[in-house]
Order: sequence, then structure tokens, then C-alpha cells
Amino acid sequence: MKTLEGKHIYLRALEPTDLELLYQLENDESVWEVSHTQTPYSKFVLKQYLDNAHRDIFEVKQLRLVICPKESEEGVGFIDLFDFDPKHRRVGIGIVVFSEADRQKGYATESLELLCGYAQKHLQVHQLYANITEDNSASIRLFEKLGFAQSGKKLDWIFSGGAYKNELLFQKIL
Repeated sequence: MKTLEGKHIYLRALEPTDLELLYQLENDESVWEVSHTQTPYSKFVLKQYLDNAHRDIFEVKQLRLVICPKESEEGVGFIDLFDFDPKHRRVGIGIVVFSEADRQKGYATESLELLCGYAQKHLQVHQLYANITEDNSASIRLFEKLGFAQSGKKLDWIFSGGAYKNELLFQKIL
């Protein structure tokens, strides 16, 4: 079995045809809180990002993959590795499934399982971590279900909607 292929989904590299999907996500203000974005992205800037998406994670310290159901090339979300630290063998992980219609189908669970396996096998990481706001119960359940444990709380860490939110740190030691 391939590392990035599961029973119901597969994870693939970004393609030039993902420009519109990337544009929609990066300009969706509802996810700016978790992506720490404050301004919209132009298609020009995102096309440049796509043009460089092939660069090695050891060089750019990040990797974004598209979550695709087995029967489609169309992405339903993205899963990212970020802040890759090969010396300390750790990496952050984040995930988004775009539409409500594609949620609760197991895509996020299977994607997270696959990427954890990939990170362990191909990047030899010792630990993965995720930063999740305290009010994001769906993400908390997802990461806990896959063996991530809360190891910290950053008080008043995220300022969003005129109020401060706590951000929880989850870790998984492999």
C-alpha cells in the first residue's frame, strides 16, 4: 500500500489546477483565524506559491497536500505539515475540509492517519503537534481520536471577533 493512499481517500501534491481551490480557501475569512491570515491573497501570489510547491520540505520546512476522495481528482481539503524541524525531528500539522457536505465522512481522520505515517516513515519525525483553539471541539476530537494529547494551553493567544481565545497545544509522540 502507498503511504499517502488510504481506503477512501488519497493525498496528492498541489497541481496548477488547484489554483481556484487554493484561492477560495486562502480568501475565506472564516478560516483566517486558524491560518493567521489578515489580508486576502491574489491569484498571482497563489500561482507563484503553486509554482514553488514542488520544493523539498527539508528546504522550505513545509508541505501542503490535497485531500481527494478515491473516486475524484477534485480536492475536498488540504492537510499541511509546517515548521518542520529535522534536527529535533518534529513538525506541526494542520487540516481543513472545505465544505460542510464533505465533513463527517472520515476524510479528515484518514488524512491525518496517512500524514502521520508519512511523517514517521519518510521524514523520521519523533513528534507531531497541532495548535487548536479551545472552542474548536471537532478538531480537538479528531486529534484526540488519533492519539494526540493536550500538553499545553496558551492563554488569550488568538484575538478574533473582538475577543481573545485560548489555543491548545496537542502533541503525538511517535
